[in-house]
Amino acid sequence: MSIYILTQQTFVDEARYRKYEANFPAVFNKFNGKLLVADESPVVLEGSWQMNKVVLMEFANSADAKSFSTSPEYLAIQADRIAGTTGSVLLLKSFEAN
Repeated sequence: MSIYILTQQTFVDEARYRKYEANFPAVFNKFNGKLLVADESPVVLEGSWQMNKVVLMEFANSADAKSFSTSPEYLAIQADRIAGTTGSVLLLKSFEAN
């Protein structure tokens, strides 16, 4: 079952976030994930959305997602994301029809 990491972010220190963003691909590519969305201009179809960016990543399973998100390589760059944004990070299971 695929697992997804969804982030919704508001920039508070864009320079720190851009540093994170520049280092992200080299780290992410080591963990067999797939970057599905990284959008700073999503179109709101319903409701309101005040964030600056949404990111959606796919992993084969939760172990792979957790290996990425807790790896020393990711933790080293994560500080710039945390300093540069506020928002949420969610771990999501794919839908399985019964």
